[in-house]
Amino acid sequence: MTHNELLRLARKQAGMSQAEFAGYFRIPKKTLQHWELSERKIPEYLLRLMLYKLENEGIVEGLQEMME
Repeated sequence: MTHNELLRLARKQAGMSQAEFAGYFRIPKKTLQHWELSERKIPEYLLRLMLYKLENEGIVEGLQEMME
């Protein structure tokens, strides 16, 4: 699974729209769209931090293991 696919999966498991997810992480919605559509690659460290935050706040489970 690519980082872009994992990001999209995390957003969907969180039950958020692109606008909600972008707002939650305080990033531009367009940036999120570019990442999800593979027009740009999300930095690995940022994806790891996002998954960490989502899991620690109990929003999603088990996605960090998919990074390895």
